[in-house]
Amino acid sequence: METPNTKKAHPGNIILSSVAIIVVIGAMIYFANYFLTGSKYLETNDAQVESYINPVSARAGGYIKQVKFDEHQVVKQGDTLVVIDDREYREHVTEAEAAVDDANAQLVVLSASITSAETGTLVNKDQIDGAKARLVQQHADIMRYKNLIKEEAITGSDLEVVQSHYDVSLSDYNATQNNLKTSYAKIAELRSRKALLIADLKRKKALLHLSHINLEYTVIRAPYAGKMGRKTIQEGQQIQAGQPLVSIVDEKEKWITANFKETQVYGMYVGQPVDIRVDAIDDKVYHGQIEAISASTGAKFSLLPPDNATGNFVKIVQRVPVKIKFTSTDIEPVKAGMNVLVSVKKKVI
Repeated sequence: METPNTKKAHPGNIILSSVAIIVVIGAMIYFANYFLTGSKYLETNDAQVESYINPVSARAGGYIKQVKFDEHQVVKQGDTLVVIDDREYREHVTEAEAAVDDANAQLVVLSASITSAETGTLVNKDQIDGAKARLVQQHADIMRYKNLIKEEAITGSDLEVVQSHYDVSLSDYNATQNNLKTSYAKIAELRSRKALLIADLKRKKALLHLSHINLEYTVIRAPYAGKMGRKTIQEGQQIQAGQPLVSIVDEKEKWITANFKETQVYGMYVGQPVDIRVDAIDDKVYHGQIEAISASTGAKFSLLPPDNATGNFVKIVQRVPVKIKFTSTDIEPVKAGMNVLVSVKKKVI
């Protein structure tokens, strides 16, 4: 027979006791695993995925004619993103081409003038030869007439006539020589003007090349393959040169910046293997290795680094940035900015 004072266990107490036992066992397993892992690994969850996120800026101002990308669209290097109205830039190119043509025409005309002046020097030289021959003849006549006047075969007036002819021939000879010098001076002047025209032509060609470059800037292309960011521009919008239009994320090159405590970095080395767990991706462990260890704590790189000598000192454990690159190749689901847990196996000494 059953004893009347015997109490039956309440089902709720049994459940609570079971849950308590399970929690205690789970906690024991967690802490045991934590201490076992902590003795072999250095971990930090102060880590994020990094990638190059660059703004695509306009190199030329104007009205947006076409926007050829969507938000978060995958693009290839060289894909057209934005087209700016280029009519004004095309007119600048036409104007620069006309200026180059004008400079070339002036150069042709000046070259013809130099050639003409050089031909004129040949004429001057022939004139000098003719004047010299007449001068020699008149000089011989004077000598002959002087001999005749000594013999009283001619009168003094005849000698004066011959002397005047000689003076005219001498003047003609000097004039032809001066004309030759003038021709040479004119040629030198024309050649100096040609050098100026050549320099001006180079300047105008440079302006033409610059006009073509500005025309090319009206088509904005992707600088590298990646994924586009937010779309904040529309067709018909006025933009200025240097204005950021959209950001592009380079998804081919990703790395992790892990901020380890200063007490953890001793013994770390470049090339050390790393296990990476991404918070957003369950049951997946990526692999990597340390690529670089910062030469300073993160606080020293801040805009206003702390100065412990300016007030009451409170010791705070500093963080040292460590750059980790992925060695796993299947990292497409990993996005820039995601939080990760990094585990570095301690170096066995």
